[in-house]
Amino acid sequence: MFIGHFGVAFGAKRAARRVSLGTLFLAAQFIDLLWPIFLLVGLERVRIAPGITRVTPLDFEHYPISHSLLAVLGWAVLLGCAHFLLRRERRAALIVAALVLSHWLLDLLVHRPDLPLAPGVNTLVGFGAWYSMPVTLLLEVPLFLAGVWLYARVTIAKDGRGRWALWALVAFLLVIHAANLFGPPPPDVTAIAWAGQLQWLLVIWAYWVDRHRSTLQ
Repeated sequence: MFIGHFGVAFGAKRAARRVSLGTLFLAAQFIDLLWPIFLLVGLERVRIAPGITRVTPLDFEHYPISHSLLAVLGWAVLLGCAHFLLRRERRAALIVAALVLSHWLLDLLVHRPDLPLAPGVNTLVGFGAWYSMPVTLLLEVPLFLAGVWLYARVTIAKDGRGRWALWALVAFLLVIHAANLFGPPPPDVTAIAWAGQLQWLLVIWAYWVDRHRSTLQ
């Protein structure tokens, strides 16, 4: 799943109006921001296997630190606690933690059975929506659009940047999603890892968007 995670982050603004969209993006994508780092340092592994699913050619061979359920629960607590220590807002911290966990739950819907429950545990889970392109699109696109709609409903642009930067971000995410779905497989694992690092730019972009928008009370 890709834009579905961002859709949840957009939509969470309604429940966490004092939290920046950048922070919501960071939380919702946190384990996918960690994963490329672990790939680069050799702690986790992925293999390019065209045809393994209809949607993605990636065979996630080993990623218990970033994507096991137990580890994700730990990352959720860590990020939630960090947010609470910085902002002293319990509700916001809980939403940040929930967003981290939401990533694993959404991945559970689309991944084939490759998600570990805990490091060292052999049981792997996944409902496999990625085996079907129509099912994947029906899951992700409405979720993304609903989240964007909710964000647009609870914020208003302060200036021109607040308008065009938001819709440019939405359009860019849709273009990237289409490229992921219909483009050629990545050339190698190193390219995957470095491309994954570019997601930090989306987090920065979201912080910038939110600075130019006011939250409605």
